[in-house]
Parts: sequence; C-alpha cells; structure tokens
Amino acid sequence: MKISIRKGRAEDLPAILGVLDSAVVWLNGKGITAQWGTEPFSARPKAVRQVEDTMVAGDPWIAEIDGVPAGTMTLTPFPGQHVEPAGEPEVYVRLLATDARFHGHGVGAALLAHAAEETRRQGVSLLRVDCFAGSEGRLIAYYENQGFTRTETFTVGDWEGQVLERRVAQGRAG
Repeated sequence: MKISIRKGRAEDLPAILGVLDSAVVWLNGKGITAQWGTEPFSARPKAVRQVEDTMVAGDPWIAEIDGVPAGTMTLTPFPGQHVEPAGEPEVYVRLLATDARFHGHGVGAALLAHAAEETRRQGVSLLRVDCFAGSEGRLIAYYENQGFTRTETFTVGDWEGQVLERRVAQGRAG
C-alpha cells in the first residue's frame, strides 16, 4: 500500500473527524477507553470545536491510501493548552490518528516522518508530541520507537499525559 500525504483544508474536517472517530472505535475495541473516551469526536460539539481550532492554528495533514483518508495530524507552532511551550521554536504534533482500517500499515510512522521533514523545512530543530500515558505506556513506547524521547509528564483531571521530543537535524545547502 502506497501512502501519500497531502495538506489538509477546512473542507477536510469531516474526513479528519472520521479518522478520529474510527480511532476511538479501534481503541475501545482494545479495551482502551481512558485515552479518547467512548463517544465519537463528531458526536461531541466541544471536541469538534477543538479539532477545528487546532486545524486553524496549524497545518492539518491527511495521509491517504488509494485516495482514502487513512490518517491525520495537525502541526502547530505550540502545544495544546495543557502543556507548556518549549521556550524555543517548535513544531508540535497534534491529533495524530490512524483510521482503524489502516492500522499496521505504517500510516502513523509516515505522518511522523512527514512531521520531521516539515520541521526541517521550517528551519526548526524541535519536534514535540504528547500522548496518553496509560495503557501500560504502549503509546509512549510507540513514539520512542519513532525516535522521540520522554520529557515532562502532565495530568488533566485523572488523564495522565507524556510529552516527548525529537531533535531534527537541519540540512545545509551546498
């Protein structure tokens, strides 16, 4: 399967919500309800607004396989409201998700590789992401396998999160 990644637009909101909704169903099927809850993003007006606001604040990206949205992320120049900014220029990965139909096909890895390339293109060396720290740290391990290292932790109510970072080498023009 060939993965292509394109820049998202405002009219991609339904496709992005569809990927996020599918991810919720997939997580719930694995018994993981604490990460993103049990209700679809699209059924929660506050969540829809959060996705819209994140898209406006940054650059949404859509991974497609055979023209079908397979994953999404939005890159912003700052983290979400529960994480302190880095104190240096950064690119922050937000709302990274893979549609359940495409799990295990490298969609998340392709999006994270694209995030590193975008970070490099912008002349920024710090790429950060945060994730759910529960479920035996499986998501943390995933990001570590993608070249990220743990930094600080945070909590929102009883939801535990982990911030991770990756330094992106800047290429030099000849």
